[in-house]
Amino acid sequence: MPETRNILLIALAVVAFMLWTQWQQDNAVTRTVSEPAQDQAGGTARDSAAGDQTSGPGSAMQAVASGELPDAASAHAVDSAVDSQELPDPSTVVSSLPTPGATAAGNDESQQLITVRTDVLDIAIDPRGGNIVQARLLDYPVAAKTPDIKVKLMNNQASDYYVAQTGLLSAEQPSPTHLQLYSSAQSSYQLKPGEDDIQVTLRWQEAGIESVKTFTLHRHRYVIDLQQSLHNNSAVEWQGFRYAQLQRSKPEAVGGGLANTSRYSFKGASYGTEDEGFAKLKFDKFSDKPLSAQSSNAWVGLSEHYFLSAVIPPANSNERLQTTITGSPENERYLIRTQSPAQVVAAGSSQVFPLQLYIGPKVHERLAGLAPGLELTIDYGIFTIFSKPLFWALDQIHDFIGNWGWSIVILTILIKLAFFKLTEAQYRSMARMRKLQPRVEKLKERYGDDRQKMSQAMMELYRTEKVNPLGGCLPVLVQIPIFIALYWVLLESVELRQAPFFGWVQDLSSPDPWFILPIINGAAMIATQRLTPMVGMDPMQRKIMSFLPVAFSVMFAFFPAGLVLYWATNASISLAQQWVITRRIEKAD
Repeated sequence: MPETRNILLIALAVVAFMLWTQWQQDNAVTRTVSEPAQDQAGGTARDSAAGDQTSGPGSAMQAVASGELPDAASAHAVDSAVDSQELPDPSTVVSSLPTPGATAAGNDESQQLITVRTDVLDIAIDPRGGNIVQARLLDYPVAAKTPDIKVKLMNNQASDYYVAQTGLLSAEQPSPTHLQLYSSAQSSYQLKPGEDDIQVTLRWQEAGIESVKTFTLHRHRYVIDLQQSLHNNSAVEWQGFRYAQLQRSKPEAVGGGLANTSRYSFKGASYGTEDEGFAKLKFDKFSDKPLSAQSSNAWVGLSEHYFLSAVIPPANSNERLQTTITGSPENERYLIRTQSPAQVVAAGSSQVFPLQLYIGPKVHERLAGLAPGLELTIDYGIFTIFSKPLFWALDQIHDFIGNWGWSIVILTILIKLAFFKLTEAQYRSMARMRKLQPRVEKLKERYGDDRQKMSQAMMELYRTEKVNPLGGCLPVLVQIPIFIALYWVLLESVELRQAPFFGWVQDLSSPDPWFILPIINGAAMIATQRLTPMVGMDPMQRKIMSFLPVAFSVMFAFFPAGLVLYWATNASISLAQQWVITRRIEKAD
């Protein structure tokens, strides 16, 4: 009977976990920052295509409606609050590059992309705006079978649009926005052996205003340092602000099925603020709960399974954060932006506007020191309190032995040792129940179908023999959050993506291709059932119990191999532990 409860508890927990995960995907309510009272504009722009431009007096309201960045002529209407160092209305800095393949401001010349390659990143910068419009991650193949095809995180194709845009905007003077045309000394850069970093410099000037964008990429790093300087060679002061935004089309829906674990991973905007900490906003919630907030120590990002792009302003900058939707209803783009406070650059002086971009994998050690809460984009959900130490332990073991599969096995053994006393009490209780089974069968013969008297007699028997029929439940209840926490570790940790174990298991984040691990787990469950007393069970219950190992094996056939490896190892160790304890008690009596 205790084993029945144990397995049913596990089954119930797994089913509840799956239902909760799906509910999170469909109806998740994520924490957002309340919208300040001074924001009047809606921030959602659906009325024009991405390529429309606004110009002329009074065009700021058109810019609000269209989602376009105002040009220098329309920037007069941004906001008169620049003088008081308040942030201009963010709805006038809404979004987008011209339609992919087209050019801006009536220029008919197609611009050659500037390519930059390090040992880990291969990016393309568009001279139109100095925006990062392509990014490939050189250490991350799309599939293990095609190692030469790398993950392309950013793309300027209309079907999979995903770019990082930066610029400066002034209310009075010419502005080096993300639509202006920059010049570059060369069109290709590559990190050379012996170099630790590489710099790409872009230049723009108009009417005495000069801007220089300098991208610095580093060896072994996914952080890009960006400094945009403004040199005011005009006779009047320049007033404006720096902005940076990430913009993408909505990702295609991921197919169903337990085997496709990426469908459970969060996709949308992530951000951090000083007051609220880490928060996230699904793409589907951009219209219902648009972000509008101000904070120091802030950052914004777009997150997906395993990978992240993020904009990290200087810590002491009081940033304005906002999300919006731009483009047409047929070609919506989702945008998250950060804006600096208004700045004044006196005539004849210069100002530097620094920030960092992160384009890469969600690796804890790479994210933790960049911005507060950025590492929480590795989304372990409500079991983060368990998942983080589990991954830390797994990572430490891996550093020692160099194989993630064996690291899971060793971690499982350590977990079993940590719960040894609990499981020992469980198996002692079950062994005593096993010894009582013949006496329980006699009680069933005596009382027949009188369930009330049968229950009373069994409880008296348990009391006399000092056996707790619920003694086996606690260890299972303790292990359920560990099981779910490790599930999220294996689901979200990019380190285990395409990580081999040995032999037939070459990707611990995918199902076992030969179903050997699920079979091992099922065999361990069957053997455990044979050691477990079936006290009080009728024939139907016995049939259900005998079917459960098959059901679990089928279910685990669709789980990541790393998770099934943990469960099969746990089941095998538990079987051995139960066998030893059962034999000891039988010999003692």
